[in-house]
Amino acid sequence: MSQYQKLLLIINPALRHSPAINHAAALAKASGASLHIAGLIGPLDLLSFLEQGDRETAREAYLQDHRDWVKAQTDNLRTRGLEVTIEVAWADDLREDILAHVAEMQPDLLIKEVQHESLLKRAFFTPLDWYLLRHCPIPVYLVGASSFVLPRKIVAAVEVSDKESPDNELNERIIQQATSLAMQCGADLHLLYACDISAGYLADMDGLALADLTRELRKDLEINFLKLAGQYGVAADHRHFVMGHPVSALSEFANEQNVDVIVMGKVQSGGVDKLLGSTTEHILYQVPCCVMAV
Repeated sequence: MSQYQKLLLIINPALRHSPAINHAAALAKASGASLHIAGLIGPLDLLSFLEQGDRETAREAYLQDHRDWVKAQTDNLRTRGLEVTIEVAWADDLREDILAHVAEMQPDLLIKEVQHESLLKRAFFTPLDWYLLRHCPIPVYLVGASSFVLPRKIVAAVEVSDKESPDNELNERIIQQATSLAMQCGADLHLLYACDISAGYLADMDGLALADLTRELRKDLEINFLKLAGQYGVAADHRHFVMGHPVSALSEFANEQNVDVIVMGKVQSGGVDKLLGSTTEHILYQVPCCVMAV
């Protein structure tokens, strides 16, 4: 039985021709899952300048136009043998409305196109995608600029520690989700760990030269990474132990290797006790592919 039985796609119908529709449809087709498309529209400030009667007429006409467009997309998907349902509605609070849809429908996966926000805006307001990564209780699949609607190369980005067993719950979730996605899509699965040995990591060590400490720590981390890869049967040429900050290292790897999806965790344990969520959030604006957060 497929891992996915029900998929929920959130779109802004005002942004026509969203690539997320084709990505969601391809995944639904590959997994045999049903697909619900929710077109949620935020408040329109321009309507506030109209009289009450005109405002309601304009609201309904605007909504009906988007319903017609979404229905046309849906009719096309049904001709491909997909089980698709739709709705188009106003959303007073987009964040809470999306989470309410998740709570009500209990889908296996939430799909949405990446919504790029400026650095200045991110400094003052939490972007919608970041909010969903932090609060959505199910895996979130954020569609980027991947060339293929059905993934061909999937990377599971894991976290290992020199002190803890590599067999932990977060890595298990990441690898299981990535493996299932790869099997359903007929994609290649790769395992990657971005090793960032900072000065802060070594601050409490003495008695050895910094170069020796770095070499020993790198060796321990690589051993744990290889143990993790072996535990899940990842082929030797699909294991990638790379040096550098996770955001830059993952971005470079995704660009160079034509990665279609990076599967990451929402919370990171061990290591330097950082939130992997922050890495996942910033990755959204750096990589030319989709990101799944579990």
